[in-house]
Amino acid sequence: MCGQVGIIFGKKRRRIAEREYLNELFIRMLLCSEERGPHASGMAWLKTDGDYGLFKRPIRAHRLVKETAFHDLMEQVNNHTTILMGHTRWRTRGSEANSRNNHPIRAGIIIGTHNGTIYNADYLFRRLGLPRYAEVDSELLFRLADRFAPDGNIDGRGFRKALRLCRGQMSAVLASRLDPGTITVLKGNKPLSLRYSRKHRAVLYASEAEYIEAALDDLRGWRELEIPPLTMLTFRHENLKEWQSHPFKFVCQERKGTLPEGVNA
Repeated sequence: MCGQVGIIFGKKRRRIAEREYLNELFIRMLLCSEERGPHASGMAWLKTDGDYGLFKRPIRAHRLVKETAFHDLMEQVNNHTTILMGHTRWRTRGSEANSRNNHPIRAGIIIGTHNGTIYNADYLFRRLGLPRYAEVDSELLFRLADRFAPDGNIDGRGFRKALRLCRGQMSAVLASRLDPGTITVLKGNKPLSLRYSRKHRAVLYASEAEYIEAALDDLRGWRELEIPPLTMLTFRHENLKEWQSHPFKFVCQERKGTLPEGVNA
């Protein structure tokens, strides 16, 4: 069990007060998410020119947000930022002392976060000949996305086809540094809630709807996006409200050693 929170930004000239408001929402959601992941926490942002900032530590979120490096990165969020992503990790595989195992994870040109476990990740790394720099299974998702982004932009059809090989649980958020205006959200068989504001041209997301609700002083103007499981969403910075959705499949399996869904003994 891990926590994912973040803000997907649409193109807009935001005044300083609005940027500070959205940043505060992000911090509140990250702190709420600590209960889902006490072993490590991190954040990252991506900008329209491909520049990115990433900070993660093997500490709880309430300590992370007090770090000078965290505040320095938050101050760099501006009108060119396309996504601000956060993660709180519950260690399952790979020590949090090794920063490569913590999220957000950078794999090639992909930066992303994941909640869940891919049980056949070791096998797929070997079978597909994917590079590997961490111990966590989450890296597999981002290596697959990187493989299907030869020109910088992720080939959604190819990526969805590759995801069919995976077995386990997932919800994830990721983007390519060479196509920073396109944000991919995978709502699989792990929870992920989203709310959209036309006024702020922004989408808030969190592993639990209550984290968004707790962060917002007023829910008015934030519309819940009712997204069914096993859906891939594509948001574009240039026109956030015109997001695209596609169904995707993988072998859903709640626990290691149990039969996948739909398979009888």
